[in-house]
Amino acid sequence: MDAVRVALLREVLAGTQWPGAARRFAGSLRRSVAPAGGNLLLVGTEQYEPWHLAAHLVDEAAWSGLPELAPTLVRHRVPAGEPPHLSVGLGRLEAARRGHTLLVVAPEPPGEGLLQRVHDARRAGATVLSLDGGDPDLGALAHEALSVAEGSGELDLDTVQHLVSAAAGENSLPAQRGPRRFRDRLARLADQLTAPPPSRW
Repeated sequence: MDAVRVALLREVLAGTQWPGAARRFAGSLRRSVAPAGGNLLLVGTEQYEPWHLAAHLVDEAAWSGLPELAPTLVRHRVPAGEPPHLSVGLGRLEAARRGHTLLVVAPEPPGEGLLQRVHDARRAGATVLSLDGGDPDLGALAHEALSVAEGSGELDLDTVQHLVSAAAGENSLPAQRGPRRFRDRLARLADQLTAPPPSRW
């Protein structure tokens, strides 16, 4: 979802909790990754891999000048022949410790195995954030959670991920004054609008 669509979505959602909630969550994400750098682990459930969020965070990391936002995608199953950046299995969570941030995306209940790994990472000192469907066990483990209850009639979790990833790259650097900052933003917007549709990250 490009910057224009995100802006339109925020306009549609003005007066609801979602734009502010997404910005607060994104702020927590930025604060947790900024001191450590390069230690953001992103994991979904066995049924759901957060490809789109991973790709958007990589983009926001590049555009915002915050490389720490680029996550390591941790996968439940790694097919043979995948490139190195798509070959990180669940064992990576066992190395999570203080200075690491674990972002869990779970539209459905995450399952006991993942919950235990998240619990162990938290006990080892990792910061746990969750975008979820309202699972109480995952919510209890997370330092910060943003939940979208299934069938709530509001937004779905995919849309909330777009809001969060867009907000994560905002205001991450001291604002530059003058025309250069404005030209940079225009150039970035033009690149987004003319880019081809994204392929699998």
